[in-house]
Amino acid sequence: MNKPILLSTPHMGDHELELVKLAFETNWIAPVGPHVDAFEQEFCRVTGAGHAAAVSSGTAALHLALRLVGVESGDEVFCSTLTFTATANPIIYLGAKPVFIDSDRTSWNMNPDLLREALLKRARIGKLPKAVVVVHLYGQSADIDPILKICCQYDVPLIEDAAESLGATYKGHSSGTFGHIGIYSFNGNKIITTSGGGMLVSDDPEVVTKARFLATQARDPAPHYQHSQIGYNYRLSNVLAGIGRGQLLVLGDRVAARRHNFEIYASALANLPGIEFMPEAAFGRATRWLTCLTINPEAFGVDREQIRIALAKQQIETRPVWKPLHLQPVFAEYECIGGEVAEDLFARGLCLPSGSNLTANDLEQVINAIHDIHY
Repeated sequence: MNKPILLSTPHMGDHELELVKLAFETNWIAPVGPHVDAFEQEFCRVTGAGHAAAVSSGTAALHLALRLVGVESGDEVFCSTLTFTATANPIIYLGAKPVFIDSDRTSWNMNPDLLREALLKRARIGKLPKAVVVVHLYGQSADIDPILKICCQYDVPLIEDAAESLGATYKGHSSGTFGHIGIYSFNGNKIITTSGGGMLVSDDPEVVTKARFLATQARDPAPHYQHSQIGYNYRLSNVLAGIGRGQLLVLGDRVAARRHNFEIYASALANLPGIEFMPEAAFGRATRWLTCLTINPEAFGVDREQIRIALAKQQIETRPVWKPLHLQPVFAEYECIGGEVAEDLFARGLCLPSGSNLTANDLEQVINAIHDIHY
């Protein structure tokens, strides 16, 4: 029996272990400490963000971001539909209503034209959303310039969910650094990981200061414990920040490894009938966090789900592209603008094993298995 080939596993090295040892040796175990401060500063240097707050998850960062731009109960928030549920859950936490926006074919991310039309219609009836949350999917930036221009035109804050796109660029600049607030995830399957963690960034220092305050139970400056606002226990621990600092040192290597995976897959599979890979938009450089493709079952001979099941029998883990949020039962009551593109990508899309620690033999096994299915 072959060992399992998993979708995207953590890839650790010596730097991380040394920094964790330092946290133990200095007894900085609590959710504050020098690793946290250094991680935030180093993250800003790598991404070009102005200021950063390290928190317990990407979801926590997005929850804070929505609160910081003033989202309240009853508000509408426009949101990408082709994404993981964690993008929309914090909208619900605050009692607000998501309005889902379909994808474009160029990047698989939010369609700027649909966003423009939706904002124009809302402006005409005096019901603009409180924020727009755009996702940078599978390591590729959305087309930010037109999205940001539209948001600025209507004075609607743009929040970038860059949970999946650390290391990606848009016109030479890091995704997540264009809007009012950007958020990132360091979950175990991401391109770098702290096991669990996230980062909130903004060029506005007051936003990040307020984020840290809210993430530390909104404790007022007083010798006793005093609280004038509701806060959250969202700060990243010093131990996990040490892991993050070590991972950040090899971010470039991790991006290169995942792009190499994609190149191997594309070289071996792109000529198969019915196979198309997620395109890399001309406006940026994707990380290929996950290598994604679509299958035309009429041309290939079997559909996406048949391929997934056949590979699973060989202990090769693959997953469908995200099920659009407007199709999720939990969000069934909410409006979606468009939806056909995201629905098609979900119906035909598959994510292949993409970890930066895959071996040449792992990749060969996946490729051979797909060829065997076709033939």
